This record gives sequence, structure tokens and C-alpha cells, in this order.
Amino acid sequence: MQSFLKLVEKRRSVRRFQDKPVQRDLLRDCVEAARLAPSAENVEPWRFVIVDDPDAKATLANAAFSGVYRATRWAEKAPALVVLLAKKDILANRLGKQITGIHYYLIDIGIAGEHFVLQAADSGLGTCWIGWFDPRKTRKVLDVPASWQPVAMLAVGHPATDKQAEKKRRSLDDILFFNSVRG
Repeated sequence: MQSFLKLVEKRRSVRRFQDKPVQRDLLRDCVEAARLAPSAENVEPWRFVIVDDPDAKATLANAAFSGVYRATRWAEKAPALVVLLAKKDILANRLGKQITGIHYYLIDIGIAGEHFVLQAADSGLGTCWIGWFDPRKTRKVLDVPASWQPVAMLAVGHPATDKQAEKKRRSLDDILFFNSVRG
């Protein structure tokens, strides 16, 4: 078992995948990791639709990555696309947003999605978060109920290469403050 920081350091956005399916037990493990994420008022607003059938994936990609969303068309080559849906709760999501201005369900989906991608990395899979897609067409293709909202997608598969560019990030000293931003 690797250390958590090593896992986070290893995880990259992958946009090129091997042409082989992802085992469903690995995908289930990723959803299980996401299921265990915390959420506001423990409402667990997430739902996951895994699209791994080639024909279904092509239909989804043609709809979700068309028009102004065409730049994300590379994702259709991923062996699996995971659509993250949010089911909004009245107290935590609607009322909370009115009071604080914060969309708590988006934070919750982000935490769950990151649990998913970290489990995928730990399993040797590559992932890439996708926010640039047509949610209306995605909803229609997947027959998503009106009470659920497509929030993000994840492209998932076995990376095409083991080569990974160095992850460039700001230094810890550039982003960390104690007690006040102004010091």
C-alpha cells in the first residue's frame, strides 16, 4: 500500500487510453470509494452512471461533446465515461445556498468525484475530470430524472502510456497562510 501523498502525487489527468475495457469490479471499487465521501447534512447527493458499452458510449459522446463542447470529443475514446449526477436536497442544497450563497452539492460531488479518481489511480487506472459537456443532451440520452442534475463526467481507462509529465504546482509557501492572509 502506498502512502496517500504518493498516490496524490501520482494521479494525473489522462486523455489517452489503451483500447481495452475497464473491469467492472474496478469501477465498482471507485464508486464504493466515492460512496464513502462526506456530504453536507449527510445527504449523499451523488449518483453515478457508468457508460462502458461502446454503442451507448458513442451515443452519449455524440450528444454530450457536440457543438461548442466539441473540444472534449477526445473523451469518446475512453473505455468508460462516468456521469456524476447530483440529486439536490431541500435543506442542505436549496435552503443552504439561499442563506450562504454556496452550492453545497457541488462541493459534495467534488469530494466524491475525487475519492473516485484517487481509487482509480490506486487501481492503476487513468481518469480525467470533464466539465465541458452538454448537460441537457446528457440528461436526455441517459434518461436522467428532472430531480437529478448532470454535474461532471470522468473519462476512465488504462492509460496509453506510463510516461507522465511532471505535475507543476505552486509551492506550498505560495499558497499556505496561518491565521490571516495578510500575515
